[in-house]
Amino acid sequence: MAQSKGQMEDEITKAIINWEREYLGRGPTEAKTDILRNMIIVTLKGVISQAEHYLSRNKEGMNLIKKLRQQLIEQGRPELEEIILKVTQRKVVSLHTDISTKTGERVFLFRLDQEL
Repeated sequence: MAQSKGQMEDEITKAIINWEREYLGRGPTEAKTDILRNMIIVTLKGVISQAEHYLSRNKEGMNLIKKLRQQLIEQGRPELEEIILKVTQRKVVSLHTDISTKTGERVFLFRLDQEL
């Protein structure tokens, strides 16, 4: 039986939370996934540690956190793409991500090879 959009969103959210916990050592305080045409948007809140909050008080620290987090995501990209493939049966064409050092929020945007 094919999964509904809501079921896929829920499964992706849970898998990304687990990935964050296992790979980065801490999970978000909140997470939500939205599927729109051929895109999956995952919003994670509360992903910045206290030390990173302190470090982000100046521009140099903010840039350092963003650069480090971007590198970590690139290293873990195959696992993230596998999560999406497993849930949706669609390949990830591109992955875009950014983190806000101000709000402690990260957004992933996965663009897929076909609409869901």
